[in-house]
Amino acid sequence: MLRNIVLAAALLVTTAAAPAGVDVTVPGPQGALAGTLIDPGKEAPVVLIIPGSGPTDRNGDNPLGVKGGVYRQLAEALAAKGVATLRIDKRGMFGSKAAIADGNDVTIGAYAADAHAWVDMLRKRSGRPCVWILGHSEGALVALQAAQDPKGICGLILVSGAGRPLGEVIRAQLRANPANAPLLPQGEAAIDQLEAGKRVPAASLPAPLQPLFNDRVQGYLIDMFAHDPAKLIAAVKLPVLIVQGDKDIQVAVADAELLKRAQPAATLKLVPGINHVLKPVASDDRAANVATYGNADLPISPEVPDTIAAFVRK
Repeated sequence: MLRNIVLAAALLVTTAAAPAGVDVTVPGPQGALAGTLIDPGKEAPVVLIIPGSGPTDRNGDNPLGVKGGVYRQLAEALAAKGVATLRIDKRGMFGSKAAIADGNDVTIGAYAADAHAWVDMLRKRSGRPCVWILGHSEGALVALQAAQDPKGICGLILVSGAGRPLGEVIRAQLRANPANAPLLPQGEAAIDQLEAGKRVPAASLPAPLQPLFNDRVQGYLIDMFAHDPAKLIAAVKLPVLIVQGDKDIQVAVADAELLKRAQPAATLKLVPGINHVLKPVASDDRAANVATYGNADLPISPEVPDTIAAFVRK
């Protein structure tokens, strides 16, 4: 009986409701930027969550097959540990659709400017002196760019972030899948051109490569490829936490180590058994890893929010 009572108490703790999220906005270039704030109290550190690449929404979902609300889960887990979060939609997408006419007409610098707008709003709204910026995947590059102007930023949390220019990362991703072998010459040639600041007609590429190098996103790719995360982190004078899973098939452990090498003062946390979307993976099977992206019932690893909460509350 006692065992059952203890188990019931444990379940009550783990399923306790997080504070309700509140929709908030700040002005964007042409219309509002939108996000969801969860604030467990005035003493709580606050973390701004910058989404990853493509049409990824504030919850971490993506119509291309990512489900389960990775950022929503992270925000709720952090709230339970006394950490406030604001998760956002990128300019031109979802709730921030009105901010610009074309969600592809963006730069890393523009996303960094939006991050500062959110930081300013959070500081004014809450009276907190500073805000932590958490960037996931491509969002880590945005966080690094934002931190080049450290005003109002407590520090950075870089989750599954590249340590190399993104052109090199995409090359590695293409090479990692044996099925891509016939596409590699044209795919790598396209990356070479974009790194040189030159566009490539997407229609000239094999059909499987055309979505990756869509004509509408090439301006953004040219801008993104020009940023070197290692150089950016080397210039950061704020506290930095680097979180990386060892089952990540998009960004390697070596990337996290490159970031740490470029900024020795940073804290590096390697989390065993989790992938790019922070979900547990039991094997090295690529198909099984990818399958977790679309499994809405699979929760993120609790070690990630545990690590982040401990860092920002130090």
